[in-house]
Amino acid sequence: MKIKLLIILFIFGKGIASGQVPLKLWYKQPSGNTWENALPIGNGRQGAMIYGNVEKEIIQLNEHTVWSGSPNRNDNPLALENLAEIRKLIFDGKHKEAENLANKAIITRKSHGQKFEPVGSLNLLFEGHEKYTDYIRELDIQKAIAKTSYKVGEVVYTREAFASLADRVIVMRISASKAGQLSFTAGYSSPQKRKTIATTTNRELTIAGTTNDHETVKGLVNFKGITRIQPEGGHLTLTDSTLTLTGANAAVIFISVATNFNNYQDISGDQNSRAAGYMNKAGSKTYTALLNAHVAAYQKFFNRVKLDLGTTPAAQAPTNERLRNFRNVNDPHLVTLYYQYGRYLLISSSQPGGQPANLQGIWNHRVNPPWDSKYTININAEMNYWPAEKTNLSELHEPFLTMVKELAVTGRETARSMYGARGWMAHHNTDIWRATGAIDGAFWGMWTAGGGWVSQHLWEHYLYTGDKTFLASVYPVLKDAALFYIDFLVEHPKYKWLVVNPGNSPENAPAAHGGSSLDAGTTMDNQIVMDVLNNAIRAAGLLNKDKSLVDTLLHVRSRLAPMQVGRHNQLQEWLDDVDDPNDHHRHVSHLYGLYPSNQISAYRTPELFAASKNTLIQRGDVSTGWSMGWKVNWWAKLQDGNHAYSLIQNQLTPLGTNKDGGGTYNNLFDAHPPFQIDGNFGCTSGITEMLMQSSDGAVHVLPALPDVWQTGSIRGLRTRGGFELVEMKWEKGKITRLTVKSTLGGNLRLRLPNDVQLAGGKKLKPAVGENPNPFFEVDDTPKAIISGQSTIQPLILKETRLFDISTRKGQTIELTGL
Repeated sequence: MKIKLLIILFIFGKGIASGQVPLKLWYKQPSGNTWENALPIGNGRQGAMIYGNVEKEIIQLNEHTVWSGSPNRNDNPLALENLAEIRKLIFDGKHKEAENLANKAIITRKSHGQKFEPVGSLNLLFEGHEKYTDYIRELDIQKAIAKTSYKVGEVVYTREAFASLADRVIVMRISASKAGQLSFTAGYSSPQKRKTIATTTNRELTIAGTTNDHETVKGLVNFKGITRIQPEGGHLTLTDSTLTLTGANAAVIFISVATNFNNYQDISGDQNSRAAGYMNKAGSKTYTALLNAHVAAYQKFFNRVKLDLGTTPAAQAPTNERLRNFRNVNDPHLVTLYYQYGRYLLISSSQPGGQPANLQGIWNHRVNPPWDSKYTININAEMNYWPAEKTNLSELHEPFLTMVKELAVTGRETARSMYGARGWMAHHNTDIWRATGAIDGAFWGMWTAGGGWVSQHLWEHYLYTGDKTFLASVYPVLKDAALFYIDFLVEHPKYKWLVVNPGNSPENAPAAHGGSSLDAGTTMDNQIVMDVLNNAIRAAGLLNKDKSLVDTLLHVRSRLAPMQVGRHNQLQEWLDDVDDPNDHHRHVSHLYGLYPSNQISAYRTPELFAASKNTLIQRGDVSTGWSMGWKVNWWAKLQDGNHAYSLIQNQLTPLGTNKDGGGTYNNLFDAHPPFQIDGNFGCTSGITEMLMQSSDGAVHVLPALPDVWQTGSIRGLRTRGGFELVEMKWEKGKITRLTVKSTLGGNLRLRLPNDVQLAGGKKLKPAVGENPNPFFEVDDTPKAIISGQSTIQPLILKETRLFDISTRKGQTIELTGL
C-alpha cells in the first residue's frame, strides 16, 4: 500500500513539475437537485447547466433573449416638475423628505425592469442505473466540455456535453462501453406558464412558449426549443411528449433554442425557422466535426492567456474538497483554476452579436430570479467586463459596448423628459429592453450615474485597442454623456462647487442624513462626472471635433467638487465629513476613483491613496461575493498583495464560512449570496491587477505580488496602448524574463520590481518625466482637500524601477533580469 502511494505521489509530482495539472473542475458526486452544484456550459446565445445525475440527468436550458415583457419605457413624467423641490430639500438638509418626494416623482410607476427567464430543462431518464460505481464528473475549461462517467455492472457509461461556439447548438454524446446497452427516455420540463411540449412526425422533441407578463408589460418573446437524437444502433420511439431510445451503442443529442427577438425595439423574428435552421445545420455534421470546430472556436480565445502560480499535492483533490480546504492548505493551482474559470465564463456567456452577460451570466433556472437577473449598472454589470480587455478577450466586450450605445438612444428621452437635459443618461438598472428610468425605490434608484459609468467602457476599449474608427463611431455617445452633466450639474449654495443633485453613493446612507441615501455631490458622483468630462475632452481632441464644447467641458471640470480626506483619515464618501468608521457596508463606491478609475494614484495623489487604504481598513474585509471581488482589485491597486490574497481566500471559501459574508459555491460560482456572476469576473480582474497594471502612466509589472506567489509565470495579458505580455516569468518576486509585443508602437514605460536588460545585454534607459505615449496620458484630477482634523500620511511603497523603451508597431521586446 505504501509503495502504491509513493508511485502515485511520484507521478503526480511529475505533473506538478511540468505544469501539466489540467484545468478541470471535477467531483465524485452528482449534483442532485442543487443547481449550484451543476456545471455551466454556454456559447453566448445558449447556456446550459449539466447536473451529471445518473438516473435522471438534467440539462437546464437558457437562451440569451428569453426575457419577460416586450419593448417598453419606464420614465416618470412627474420628475421634471418636482426636480427643483427635491434639490432644495437636499440642500436644506431635509434628505428624507427629498427621498420621499423622489419615490413619488422620480421612481417609475411602470416596469421596474423585466426578468431573464429559463426555457426549461431536458431530462434524461436511465432506468436500472440506480446502483453505480466509479463515478466522476468534470468540466474541462481548456476545451469547454462537460463530462460524466460511471459504471453500472460491467458497462461504463460516458456523457460529453458542450455548447458549440461554432454551431449555436448544445450537443451531448452518450455512449456505453458494450454494444446495445444504452437506453433512456428524453422529455422536457419547464417552469414557464405558457408553453407546449410535443413530439413531431420527424421524431423531434419540441418546447414552444411565450415569456411572462411582468409589471404592466405584456410578455411577447416567443421561444422554440428542439431536441433531436441521432442514435448509433438501437430503436427510437416516441409518445406525444417524450423520445425513448432502447438498445443503442451510443447517441448524440442536439438542442437548439431560438426566439423572435431581433433587438430591443423589434420582436418580429421567426423563432421556429431560426431554431430549425440551427438544428439542421448542426445535425448534418458528425459529432467529431462538431466537437473539433467547437474546441477550435473556444481555444481561439481561451488559449491567449496562460497562468502558472505553481502546483502542490492539494491540486489532486476534487474541486469541492479543494474549496473547503483552501484557507488552510497551500493550493496556488486553485487560484489559477478560478482565474481561468472567470475567463471561461466570459467566453461562454458573452459573444459578439449576442446579449451581454447579465447578473447571472447566461445561466438561470428561476422564472423569478434574484433581482430579475438584470443589468445592475451601479457596479455589477460593469464588473462583469473588467477582465475583458486586460485578459485578452477584447472581442467579448462587444455585447456590452453595444448595450451602451443602445442605452444612449433610450436614455436620451429619459434625460429630456425627466431632467430637462440634453444628452443621455441611465439610472442604476436596465434590462434587455434598455429601460433607463429609475426603479425599485429612491434609496437605490435615485442615482443618475449609470450611463456615465457604462460609457467608460467605450473609452477603455479604445485605450486598449487604439481603434480610432471605433472611437469615432462612439464619440457621440461619449459627447452626449458629458452634455447631460453640463445641463444637470448645479451649484452648491455653500461650497459653490458644481454637484450632482439629487444623487447618492449607491445603496448606502450616513446616519447624519436620517437614513436617506440621497445627497448632493457624493464622491462617487463627482468621480464619474470627472471621468465622463475627461473622456469627452480627450476623444474630441483626438478626433479634432467640437472645440467650443471642449472649452465648456474644461470650465465645468474646473468647478467640480474635489475629493476630500476626512477627520478619520478616510476618503470622504459624502461632501460633508459624516463618514462612520464603523460602517461596514458592502458598497465602498467612493473608491471608484481608485479602481476602476485612475483618479487616485500612489504617485500623483499620495494623500488620497493613503486615505483610500484607511477607508478599506475601516470597512473591513467581510462582504458579499461581488464586493470581495472589488476589494481584491482595490488592494491590488494599493500594492498590498498579501491583503489582496486574503480577500481571495475569503472569496474561495464555501458559502457560510464567512460570517455575514459571501463565498463560492461548489461549482465555483460566486455566492453573493445568492449566485451573482460578477464576483467571478471581479476576482479574475483583481488577480490580473495583482500581476500587471497599466492605468497610472506605465505598465506596472508585479505591483501586488503576495508572498505565496513568489515564483510563477503568465503570458497573454494586454495593456493600454496595445502592448501584450507575450511572456512574463518571475522568481523570488523578481522578473527573470519579460517579452512584450507592441501592436500599436509608441513608448513602452515599464515599472518593475527589479532591474532588467534587453535580451542581448544592452541596458535600458531610465524613464524621466511624463510618459509621452498618449494612451498613458493621466487625466487632470482636482486637488484633495484634507480635513483640519486629519493626520494623513502618504504610504511607504516598495521601490520600483522605471524604464522607457521606444517600440515600433509589431515589434517584440525581450528583457531579462539582472
